[in-house]
Amino acid sequence: MRFFAVSITALVAAATTVLAEEVGIEVTRAVECERKSKKGDTISVHYRGTLQKDGKQFDASYDRGQPLKFVVGNGQVIKGWDDNLIDMCIGEKRTLTIPPSFGYGDRAMGPIPAGSTLIFETELMGIDGVPAPEKIVEKSASSVADKATEGVKEAVKSKIAEAAEAVKVTVADTDGDGQEHNEL
Repeated sequence: MRFFAVSITALVAAATTVLAEEVGIEVTRAVECERKSKKGDTISVHYRGTLQKDGKQFDASYDRGQPLKFVVGNGQVIKGWDDNLIDMCIGEKRTLTIPPSFGYGDRAMGPIPAGSTLIFETELMGIDGVPAPEKIVEKSASSVADKATEGVKEAVKSKIAEAAEAVKVTVADTDGDGQEHNEL
């Protein structure tokens, strides 16, 4: 039984660590469109980057008046951008909270200290080969909230299923003879 309790504690700790290391995405302006950004697209993004710990701005394309143009999902930018600027409409805005493992990690980069969590306000300005919409049509707040809630529900459901499966394996590994089986 002690092994079972230790296993559950380890599973909870592992799940917490995994969840803590995800990029936070807040859609601050949801818009409707026919074509969203996808891996391999050349996109243009305006952004403002700040440090989470003190709010200090370290860079902003808005200040230069020129969005950053790059191929998304191709390793040209930090992983937090590569993975989370996909599936966006032109005109959509997102705030990304990027932990070090999806940013610059344990290395300093110019004004960014090593191990920094970064906050980026982003706005998709264009996708090469996709005509800009004549008018940006914002989605209603309720439809955005419903979609976000569904995403969270699915993520939680998946983590619970993983934990339940691990518990089944652990319980199945005990045969009732009082011995711990540590073969896993």
